[in-house]
Amino acid sequence: MTFGEQPAYLRVAGDLRKKITDGSLPPHTRLPSQARIREEYGVSDTVALEARKVLMAEGLVEGRSGSGTYVRERPNPRSVARTGFRGPGTSTPFRQEQAAESARGTWESRSEQADAGAEVAERLAVRVGDRVMCTKYVFRDAGEVMMLSTSWEPLAVTGRTPVMLPEEGPLGGCGVVDRMAAIDVIVDNVAEEVGARPGLAEELLALGGVPGHVVLVVQRTYYASGRPVETADIVVPADRYRIAYHLPVR
Repeated sequence: MTFGEQPAYLRVAGDLRKKITDGSLPPHTRLPSQARIREEYGVSDTVALEARKVLMAEGLVEGRSGSGTYVRERPNPRSVARTGFRGPGTSTPFRQEQAAESARGTWESRSEQADAGAEVAERLAVRVGDRVMCTKYVFRDAGEVMMLSTSWEPLAVTGRTPVMLPEEGPLGGCGVVDRMAAIDVIVDNVAEEVGARPGLAEELLALGGVPGHVVLVVQRTYYASGRPVETADIVVPADRYRIAYHLPVR
């Protein structure tokens, strides 16, 4: 293959993609059958199948059992805000957004003690097997699941204190910074890394995606004098949301 040439399946997928994006194949329209693609583009069944797989992997089409492959509705991505700490008494970014009268967000959570696995232990600078509080969150917007989050806090820091359970007690739901301050742990830094990967089966089931869909993952860790006191994975569907940062300039 010389520079500039494309494999046949990418050429076919590119033409079908153009038809989808320019509206020639609008949402809910059935994609041409494999036989139709083969005849129209003069390609083999294998090429036609691979072209369809490309469009499915890109989230442009979806298979419906016993019916065929259809063009998916293309949502307009909405923003998930990530903000700098706004001072004592502020809540999490999601709760700050939901304070508006027009907001329709809800969330639920579940906390339980667990042993730190290798990755969590490294992120929290503890030993594998050390006890942590693991809290799982499901965030919804107008009833639709929009974001998942799992956080871990070392019980060596919060154990047997009023803030051991992030969503219960006098500071339940107040956010990591205020909760830690209540036990004289002063959070002075936060690090976030944003990446993308195929969603896990259980994530896509909760988020309403299909196998192969990509999710954005924000890996966040709060520090107090260099010591990690909380780490979390925040997962959002990449086709429906964007991560928006609003940070103060000092």
